[in-house]
Amino acid sequence: MELQTLIEVHFESRKKEEEELIHLKERIEKRRSERAEQQRIRSEREKERQKRLEEERARKEEEEAKRRAEDDAKKKKTLTSLHFGGYMQKLVSKWRLCDGGFQEVKVVKFKECSPEEKAKELWEWMYQLEAEKFELQYQFTRQKYELRTSAFVKPPVCTGSICLPMTGKLNCVCGIGGVSF
Repeated sequence: MELQTLIEVHFESRKKEEEELIHLKERIEKRRSERAEQQRIRSEREKERQKRLEEERARKEEEEAKRRAEDDAKKKKTLTSLHFGGYMQKLVSKWRLCDGGFQEVKVVKFKECSPEEKAKELWEWMYQLEAEKFELQYQFTRQKYELRTSAFVKPPVCTGSICLPMTGKLNCVCGIGGVSF
């Protein structure tokens, strides 16, 4: 009988161990599926993040290209619209004849010099032209002022000490004012 009870105890313990083993395998499988699901979600999020980053990068590059194109268009418009009208044009043409005038824009292939050097050179040239323009405008304003002030200088007025009154008008013999004979 003791052998029988030992066999039964052994089979029961073995049955418990098998149940525990089955339960453990189920837990392992459940954990594997949970990890796989978490990994899938994580990879989807990473793909979405990469996609957003790529879209953001493309948008920034597009905005940068658009901004550069607008800046280039503004520069081109500024350079092509540097014209003067009327009197200033005559002054500039006279200045051109007297002083040698503007420099010609030299078209240089970018292979010969770097774009940074060429941009710096063009910027310095444009700065010089702006300074010359400012000087000419100042000189023009000063000359205009001098002309206006010298044109309105009042001649000396006759005091009437020498002049004789005749029919309500001054007949001046001193030559300073009124009507002289």
